[in-house]
Amino acid sequence: MNDDRTSPAGRRGPLSTHSVFGAPCWVSLTSRDLKVTEEFYSAVLGWQWRPVRLGDPFRIALAGGRPVAGIAAVAAMWQMAVAWTPYFAVRSANETVSRAQERGGTAAVGPISLPPGRGALLADRDGATFGIWEGELFTDWENWRTAQPAFIRLHTRDAFDAAIFYGEVFGWADPEGDCEVQYEGGEVVLRNGGHIVARIVSGALGSAPDPAIRPHWQVHFAVDDVEACARAAELHGGGVLATHGSEAVLRDVDGALFTVTARPVPR
Repeated sequence: MNDDRTSPAGRRGPLSTHSVFGAPCWVSLTSRDLKVTEEFYSAVLGWQWRPVRLGDPFRIALAGGRPVAGIAAVAAMWQMAVAWTPYFAVRSANETVSRAQERGGTAAVGPISLPPGRGALLADRDGATFGIWEGELFTDWENWRTAQPAFIRLHTRDAFDAAIFYGEVFGWADPEGDCEVQYEGGEVVLRNGGHIVARIVSGALGSAPDPAIRPHWQVHFAVDDVEACARAAELHGGGVLATHGSEAVLRDVDGALFTVTARPVPR
């Protein structure tokens, strides 16, 4: 957990998931080798690192001094898949898990207490994995959203069915929340506070770089030079699976997939 939580007004203090509930609030990677993972992402995305209270296998990735992601080198130890996972802010981990299970989802881990919060690892009814987090945020949400993660995209079989599932689980239609769901350009788009934070698109098997890939959440990181990131990934043991104009789908040294997206040029 990061200790530099700062409010949008500049006052120091914990920021709760209640302030952005229903929106993605963090991303985390499970890997096999911490040193190899650090070297790869330092070369490709320019990240720096710092330890966290959870112990040696865990690190916080920093971009420009700001926390952007968590790394857990526990894939082999805990027999978990190597993958990037988005976490959504919730008011109650217990209630969210119950809602997901009632709608055909499954709970793989938790809810468990990880002070100063509680988390769980879930899968939707098509098998796409995602996490939930209740408690203090890892960093100021607005800073995290703009530091490097651009958004997350769910590749699934039926975007409308998935939108109904996540909408009911996370309360996207809650009048007290800031989330807004719309259909734009063939995708379901989730906004929070006016910002696009997630997209849901149909056709996971047909449009994925690997046709065997099942429905999954893909994390997009905003970068200044997509081609340079792709070259660095290949030079440091990863690979390039596909390029689509201003973005590229990359594979890290352990096989985890992620996307780099060109950062919008400031006006």
